Amino acid sequence: MLNIVRLPLILLVLLPALAQGAPSVVIVGDSISAGFGVPLEQQWPVIMEDSLRQEFPELSVVAAAISGDTTSGGRSRLPALLSEHAPDVLVIALGGNDALRGTPLTVVETNLKAMAETAIAAGVRVVIAGMQIPPNYGPAYTSRFRAIYPAVAEQTGSDVIPFMLEGIATVEGMMQEDGIHPTTAAQPRLAELVGEAVIRQLRAAQ
Repeated sequence: MLNIVRLPLILLVLLPALAQGAPSVVIVGDSISAGFGVPLEQQWPVIMEDSLRQEFPELSVVAAAISGDTTSGGRSRLPALLSEHAPDVLVIALGGNDALRGTPLTVVETNLKAMAETAIAAGVRVVIAGMQIPPNYGPAYTSRFRAIYPAVAEQTGSDVIPFMLEGIATVEGMMQEDGIHPTTAAQPRLAELVGEAVIRQLRAAQ
């Protein structure tokens, strides 16, 4: 009789954990996250997934990145991605193409903030990966663009990586000839930089 009584109690404890499922991370990004010029198995989202599985063995990373994508494109795609994948953490790695096109900074900020708020409203933790642009765009535009990422993170309570290419952009051998896309050699550094923020959020979600 004791076993019969205990079984339902054990199930009550285990079922919530089973219902949670394996943790997942969705990356909404552009060509840097889509691995432009880099073999699939060496791209940073794949490396990050392998690394994070040391602590979260069942974790999956979905690289929902499209070359050329902008914050407007990411914002329009986000609801469907959240519905399909129900991630624990969302990485927003967009904005570089907006800047290259001279998109008004108010538009970039509005889109990033809307994406973060949409995810947070769905119970998803957010990491915003910041970008920077060359100084030839003018000091006012470049400095204001750089400041958008920490500002949106503060406004929404998101985590932030101030510069996604920190320790990459100015290091020899880490950038392709176009000066925009990281090389294969840079992918482990990208995985480490983004992974540090992602794992903070995964741990906080436990």
